[in-house]
Amino acid sequence: MTVTVRLQAQTFPLRASHDLTWLEGMGEVFDVFWQQDSGNISFGVRLEDGSKKFVKYAGAETVNYEGNVKEAVLRLRQAIPVYEALAHQSLVNLVNHFSTRDGYAAVFEWFEGENLHPHWSYPPPAKYTDPASPYYRYRQLSLDQRLASLDEIFAFHAFAEQKGFVAVDFYDGSIMYNFESGTTRICDIDLYLKGSFVNSMGRMWGSSRFMSPEEFERGAIIDGITNVFNMGATAFGLLGGELDRSWAKWEACPELYEVALKAVEPERERRYSSVAEFCEAWNRQRI
Repeated sequence: MTVTVRLQAQTFPLRASHDLTWLEGMGEVFDVFWQQDSGNISFGVRLEDGSKKFVKYAGAETVNYEGNVKEAVLRLRQAIPVYEALAHQSLVNLVNHFSTRDGYAAVFEWFEGENLHPHWSYPPPAKYTDPASPYYRYRQLSLDQRLASLDEIFAFHAFAEQKGFVAVDFYDGSIMYNFESGTTRICDIDLYLKGSFVNSMGRMWGSSRFMSPEEFERGAIIDGITNVFNMGATAFGLLGGELDRSWAKWEACPELYEVALKAVEPERERRYSSVAEFCEAWNRQRI
């Protein structure tokens, strides 16, 4: 059962009515992103000065979330120090955060880009075949443009590693691209954790297209070597055939193919020992 919520000119479904009037005090709500399964609902808000903000909110009962709303609120609260610690030119910029009566909100600068995996708009196979799909259009970019985009993604994760963080739930839905300026931004790092840890879940959060074997194995160590796999999988996602990691699907040079292939070795000890080492090998072949 759902209810239809009207907020200014926007309408969207929730599982139950929820007070969102606090948003009206911020400005004009011009877009709503209600389809996520994370327990968050997000809004595009235009302020009086004309600037735009992206507001992520936990506390409402969203239609695709099967978990406990209080846990969603806690996760968003816990994500705030992550964004603050990992502030970087390639990460969406957190500008404010606050409690509401029934939940928690995080406010980011608006980035004029498109998500490479808007699965609610372009579910497979449309993601790969529809000329309007951001992923399809991204794959039509020149090799140099996509390599520059990957450089930003890799540099951010080397920075995160340097700061002691391990990426969790990074996939192409965490990547936004501005097709006019050619800039890339990483979003949704809510689940990144400080320090290595033991997989206590079995199958962890994330897309299987990007996940290492240890992210499916309860009791396995999740650390920088896991992130090496994630970066290699990202390279295959943006330059190759995603899970088909054959040379036939690869669009860059053989040297970069070998770097990416080593990064996604199923056996941890055969990968690069860190994201920094992976980046060093990748950049050596980029010259």
